Amino acid sequence: MYPILVVGGAGYIGAHTCLDLASRGFLPVTYDNLSTGHDDFVRWGPLEIGDIRDGARLDAVFRRHRPIAIVHFAAQSEIGRSVADPLGTFDINVGGTVSLLAAAERAGIDKLVFSSTCAVYGRPQASILSENHVREPINPYGRSKLMIEEIIDDLGRLKGLQAVVLRYFNAAGADPECRIGERHDPETHAIPLAIATALGRREGFTIFGTDYDTPDGTAIRDYVHVLDLAAAHGLAVEHLIAGRKGLAVNLGTGTGTSVRELVETVGRISGRGLSVVEGPRRAGDPSMLVANNQLARDALGWTPRHDLSAMVETAYRWHASQNR
Repeated sequence: MYPILVVGGAGYIGAHTCLDLASRGFLPVTYDNLSTGHDDFVRWGPLEIGDIRDGARLDAVFRRHRPIAIVHFAAQSEIGRSVADPLGTFDINVGGTVSLLAAAERAGIDKLVFSSTCAVYGRPQASILSENHVREPINPYGRSKLMIEEIIDDLGRLKGLQAVVLRYFNAAGADPECRIGERHDPETHAIPLAIATALGRREGFTIFGTDYDTPDGTAIRDYVHVLDLAAAHGLAVEHLIAGRKGLAVNLGTGTGTSVRELVETVGRISGRGLSVVEGPRRAGDPSMLVANNQLARDALGWTPRHDLSAMVETAYRWHASQNR
């Protein structure tokens, strides 16, 4: 089994990617400081506890496991926190990635799959976003990811690094067997917040903005199942191992879902009514964010296989199984 170092592999998307990599015959080696990840999510390979800013620790892990590629998830990913603490975000995201890439270079590893975000695009200038959309992020989180993309580009030109950059839209859903799922504290994502409301763990669900220029007045987002995201990482690893060139691609279904449609789907699948509060728009929230995913389909052979109902159904079963 070829080892793959999954940095941040104890987190939500990272753990599902470890599951996917194991199914492809790889050995996922999780490297995580467990600041937001969970050790009980590490089920398909060994866990190495460490911080990506610790070069000596990374060197030791590379020597022990000799991975053939790296999948890099580790980040401070909360937009609000990035606004409150931009230096901390840049330290973890940019400084940590520089430390990781330096250790990879010392170890002779030249294959990287990087977890990026549609936040690198900033305010959308089109309703459907392709990879050639201008990249002008509007918060420190998005800027940190763009900085990393630019570092990766430079290392590709100057040092021969081969990388696949994956720009996520909105991750959702969970492992159908309820072994792993979405567990954040605090939780800020719409689907788990709506599910928590349906389960009686929250008093209500707030719709931020009902006057957008959309069919039902609420914002539209592109939700993609975490298993489909995980599969894209597995395909990206295979792409690089086969000697193909690096690239940057969007990961979304290409289909938009409004907040009202989301609430209705959670209500239908849970069989419970949701207490909904209508609030004002949040500053900087665009009316519509949907991915053009054609490049991922063409270059990686990736096809999202799960619809919104599957996302909500697997997420609902996961959250209902948790004793909280």
